[in-house]
Amino acid sequence: MKGRIKAVFGNMVVAQTSDNIIKNAVGYCVRSDGVKLLCEIIRVRGDSADLQIFEETRGLRVGDEVIFEEEMLSASLGPGLLGQIYDGLQNPLPQLAEKVGFFLEPGNYIHALDTERTWDWTPKAKAGDVVQAADTLGSVPESIFEHNIMVPFGWDGQFTVQYIAEPGSYPILKDIAILTDSSGNERKVTMEQSWPVKRPLCVTKRRLLPTTPMVTSVRIVDTMFPIVQGGTYCIPGPFGAGKTVLQQITSRHAHVDIVIITACGERAGEVVDTIREFPQLQDPRTGRSLMERTIIICNTSAMPVAARDASVYTGMTLAEYYRQIGLNVLLLADSTSRWAQAMREISGRLEEIPGEEAFPAYLESRIASFYERAGSIELRDKRIASVTIGGTVSPAGGNFDEPVTQATLKVVGAFHGLSRARSDARRYPAIDPLESWSKYKGIIDSKKVARMNKVLKRGDEIHQMMTVVGEEGTPIEDFTTMLKAEFFDSAYLQQNAFDDVDAATSVDRQKFVFDKLLEVIETDFDFKNKDEARHCMKKISSLFINWNYAPWDESVIPESERQDEKMSKTAHEGKEETERGSFTEILKQIDEYVQSLLDGSKNPESDEKLQETNA
Repeated sequence: MKGRIKAVFGNMVVAQTSDNIIKNAVGYCVRSDGVKLLCEIIRVRGDSADLQIFEETRGLRVGDEVIFEEEMLSASLGPGLLGQIYDGLQNPLPQLAEKVGFFLEPGNYIHALDTERTWDWTPKAKAGDVVQAADTLGSVPESIFEHNIMVPFGWDGQFTVQYIAEPGSYPILKDIAILTDSSGNERKVTMEQSWPVKRPLCVTKRRLLPTTPMVTSVRIVDTMFPIVQGGTYCIPGPFGAGKTVLQQITSRHAHVDIVIITACGERAGEVVDTIREFPQLQDPRTGRSLMERTIIICNTSAMPVAARDASVYTGMTLAEYYRQIGLNVLLLADSTSRWAQAMREISGRLEEIPGEEAFPAYLESRIASFYERAGSIELRDKRIASVTIGGTVSPAGGNFDEPVTQATLKVVGAFHGLSRARSDARRYPAIDPLESWSKYKGIIDSKKVARMNKVLKRGDEIHQMMTVVGEEGTPIEDFTTMLKAEFFDSAYLQQNAFDDVDAATSVDRQKFVFDKLLEVIETDFDFKNKDEARHCMKKISSLFINWNYAPWDESVIPESERQDEKMSKTAHEGKEETERGSFTEILKQIDEYVQSLLDGSKNPESDEKLQETNA
């Protein structure tokens, strides 16, 4: 099917054809020098079709040929995806750089998977077995996982296995099985298959309600605003508040199998930092490179907006594919604001009626359909797998009332709002504990969290009141409550991502420390004056902050109450103490000091040192 270009403006092309074409099919615009540019049909009007080009349109002219295909924009699925760095069209960027240099030229496309590499094939089905779409035929090892080779997802009905390849090493395009349908027609199966990126991939027995907490090892997230496997959450915040850093910390320490990072429209500098750092990061789960279970979809703000739009769906399709294999996947989209801006630009060139702030009227439905592709599912073999989506939003000026943030808040299950004030005060992660929320149940009892939230809110109210009436006009009881809220903020909600111990906190440790914090905060110390209250609470805060840097000692809790923390074991696990003391030693100091406050027998030497420190 062919046509001719009759108009070009930006990355939008209007073509005329007399053939039957369908919306969302792909095609190629052929420049006069023979270079083919990939495009997608986004609107059909009579004999005219509006095409969005995934490359720069420089060099296209009216009258140039357009070749239409029948398939939709699809992702290649198979072994070899892990550790790759792709662009929005799933071109492997390192291989593309080797081919054309670091300044990419339009019209160059490379197969997403290595067709020459061989994989150690182990069959699981046998001749005569009856199978259907997504059933496992065999497997190959990929990184630390067993990569199942399945019946293509788009095949309808049941099939009989006529031939299955013997164990051995084969490339991905080798026929490893031959199936026959009910009519006797033969179909060949290879290790590679494709799937349209804008169609949800979910071949399953049933969809489940997400309930299992996804541990990120970030205390403020796991304790106060939890995420679940198969859930959704968003991280809105102003530029420079720490969205990208928080996502990178999550990708390293989250208790998931696969991490897929979609850098959608981010600045090239941030993307380069991610690409450079991830191969150097050590995976706490395996001790090997973190890239071995990571895929990066890289589409910077300098690339065409159509490719930016495609990159989000490409990353989502890869996440759904590994969910079909039976793994728990975390998809991090950074940032959905740039994706929405790409939609706005495409909508403007289509001359559609704009909505609020010139975004398209269908902005909310597009964002909702993207987040709805997350979920926890039960496969036919009763395994549970999930895709969790975490998207960042970059509202101009940190205004959470803008359309993208509001559309996102309507569909996600957790909201981690970053605060400019906390970021400027170097309180990281800069998640605002008073503005953020979560609909999910986390690792800490919700009643305990509610009690702590009450203290935080009351402490903030007192702090606001003190700005008006001053410290002198504040009762000692209210002043102490404000100090306790500040103590919890500094000792628990803040976390040092650059420290080997404090960067990741296990479930057992979070529960133990949170209970101890709650015990201290709910204790009535009956301070005589504000100076005594300030000095004593700073002493306790100092002890707890030192405690955060002491390696965890699981002997402090009964063995029957310990959680399965296989993924939280880190390289520093064998380190027994720091310069500030061991975990049990600092715990003893905390208990002794709190008891001395209740008995009225504080250690004068400790208070003198504290006053010197404050001075």
